[in-house]
Amino acid sequence: MKFSEQWLREWVNPDVTTAELAHQLTMAGLEVDAIAAVAAEFNHVVVGEVISLEQHPDADRLRICQVNVGAETLVIVCGAANVAQGQKFPTALIGAKLPGGLKIKKSKLRGVESFGMLCSSVELGMAETSDGLMLLPAAAVPGSNVRELLNLDDKTIEIGLTPNRGDCLCIAGIAREAGVVHQTAVVAPETSFFTVGHQDSIPVSLNAADACPRYFARIIKGINLDAETPLWMQERLRRSDVRSINPVVDVSNYVMLELGQPMHAFDLATLEGGIEVRYANDGEKIRLLDGQEVALASNTLVVADQAAPLAMAGIMGGEASSVTDKTVDLFLESAFFSPDVIIGKARQYGLHTDSSHRFERGVDFELPAKALQRATELLLAIVGGSAGPVIEAKEAGNLPQRQAITLREERIKRLLGIELEPAKVTEILTRLGMSVIEQTKTWRVMPPSFRFDITIEADLIEEVGRIFGYDELPTEAPSVPLEVTLPSEAQVQMERVRSYLLDRGYQEVINYSFVDADTQTQVNPAEVAVALVNPISADMAVMRTSLWTGLLQALKYNQNRQQDRVRLFEQGVSFTKKSNKIIEKRLISGVISGSLLPEQWGEKSRKVDFYDIKADTEGLLGLAAGSGEHRFVAESHPALHPGQSALIKTSTGVPIGWLGKLHPGLEKSLNFNGSVYLFEVLEEVFSRAVKPEFTELSKFPSVRRDLAIVVDEAVSAQQLRDCIAAASGEYLANLQLFDVYCGEGVESGRKSLALGLTFRDRSRTLKDEDVDTLVISILKKLNHELGATLRE
Repeated sequence: MKFSEQWLREWVNPDVTTAELAHQLTMAGLEVDAIAAVAAEFNHVVVGEVISLEQHPDADRLRICQVNVGAETLVIVCGAANVAQGQKFPTALIGAKLPGGLKIKKSKLRGVESFGMLCSSVELGMAETSDGLMLLPAAAVPGSNVRELLNLDDKTIEIGLTPNRGDCLCIAGIAREAGVVHQTAVVAPETSFFTVGHQDSIPVSLNAADACPRYFARIIKGINLDAETPLWMQERLRRSDVRSINPVVDVSNYVMLELGQPMHAFDLATLEGGIEVRYANDGEKIRLLDGQEVALASNTLVVADQAAPLAMAGIMGGEASSVTDKTVDLFLESAFFSPDVIIGKARQYGLHTDSSHRFERGVDFELPAKALQRATELLLAIVGGSAGPVIEAKEAGNLPQRQAITLREERIKRLLGIELEPAKVTEILTRLGMSVIEQTKTWRVMPPSFRFDITIEADLIEEVGRIFGYDELPTEAPSVPLEVTLPSEAQVQMERVRSYLLDRGYQEVINYSFVDADTQTQVNPAEVAVALVNPISADMAVMRTSLWTGLLQALKYNQNRQQDRVRLFEQGVSFTKKSNKIIEKRLISGVISGSLLPEQWGEKSRKVDFYDIKADTEGLLGLAAGSGEHRFVAESHPALHPGQSALIKTSTGVPIGWLGKLHPGLEKSLNFNGSVYLFEVLEEVFSRAVKPEFTELSKFPSVRRDLAIVVDEAVSAQQLRDCIAAASGEYLANLQLFDVYCGEGVESGRKSLALGLTFRDRSRTLKDEDVDTLVISILKKLNHELGATLRE
């Protein structure tokens, strides 16, 4: 919210400087982001009226102007396209100093002497850009000081408001806060009386009373749109970053900035029949004021006549019913639209307007009538015309209901650490517009209609605290008995997990939990994603069901910026919906792509493959369990390559994660450069790690036997390991697969696996006969269970 300090001081004028005022507003919760002068310093700039124009004899783009500056008429050579006879512009006299150090001197342009300069708003330091000279109102007196005329010895204050303080998106709201902080009276501008000049009205029906329970309107006939918006109003709008358009639009914007009520004016001649506030019908379209045509969703609230929608309620009006230079009669609207209905709707259509910004946060439901009166008063004073009676449609049962809140004295002391006089608490709350009944050590408080954020006792205590002054509250170091607990040895700290992955060359990323719905469906179609009611953007519309979605987007982002070797991991939460319940899972996920090693001379470059991601995952899981505690089972996953994917299970068969190569279809649709490999495991794996235990080293030597076993290609190394371990019992100290061979000498459809078996007995030295017996029993079991034979 940006506004003129002088405008605010017309409502409330505490005896403090601008800096002090800004500080007090900030400490009251209305953070002042910026203070700026409305114009840079300049002098000797007056109102100049162009009396006559003639073409420069030696320059096509220059004209020689006779300019009346009050005391004299000056010859000024000007090249601006919009200079015109009879118009008035800021005129810098000889000796004037303009922003940027420019000093005006008598000069000669193409042989013609010039005795000053006609100025644009840029040259006066009032704007960054301009289309030409700054046009002054026709009523401006030639020779009068421009700084005084435009009231430029003023400052703009910009406040950053939190979403709950929609009541301060206007001068009245900020003045109320400043008045409470400084204990100064707030004086609203005087209103002038006007009489109803005709009895014309049109019927208004509320067909969506839950969304619009109160609607005020009035017909104003016979307006003159050739009238000009007063300079004081134009300047106040400009200092609030609102462009002056025409008197009707300017008045509606002015009332919105002054009182906080968005309004809209329709050209009465374009309306057909009565007005109805309803939800849009499927297939209805409307061309908005910005020229954009949109197809309306059935959950969008509209203001319509009997023929078609006229406006998107609380967002933007339609072009067909807009006020033009041919408009004679107005239908002026002032309504209350429920925040629950308006919130997110503008963003749904790619819009954001001053009106939607306010209605989303909540506008005072008692304000429409007052705003309508104020706007009518201003319009009659500026464009004339005759005002009709107020048209009111109301469904009182659908208006927001205010509930009284009990505030306890002891609760104030407990939360704020101070004891306040009951009268002081009553005064603060009353000044904030609340209805207060003081009782014994309690207060019965009714929140005002403009405060949608006050619903519980803690809200009232916050109000008391911020008005009393956060910087005045006592500060004490909290005394909390703390008990130091040592981490369990059966739990792997997340810092250790991160360190392991960093040591393996990964980089940690933190992605949004909100992802694109289409990408999410491709990655994890079996899970139901949680849709956001009010998404930040269309590509962040659902909660992630897997961390892979964000990691793939991060990988793509890096590849698009010439990063060929990428290794990323993330620790985070996934969200799935089951039986109307949201299930959260904490996960550790990673993605790799590109070459295995950075470019170097010591090793040949090669691309990463399935076994590289498997090795990283095995090492990660090894932090929580010993060798053989996890199994990698060939399974299919929608996001992974059918032949290069594995479900990770514990030794007891409980699934804990996935790994594999990205599915070729996904790889193509997401346009990745090269193969992509992923892993994902449950974080809970690291909370129940195997506790390390010391095992006494054997005093007896080990015996190693190497076997070449021929098995079907479908038999996995894990099956061999399990079979050999079962046949060996406690004598098998280690099993190492050191070669895999398919080709000449091995039958088609079979493969040769070279295994190193190490045997040891803790109580004695094994003899050759013992080992031979073990080997024979192993070969028999392998042959019986897996059809394995010893390679000759």
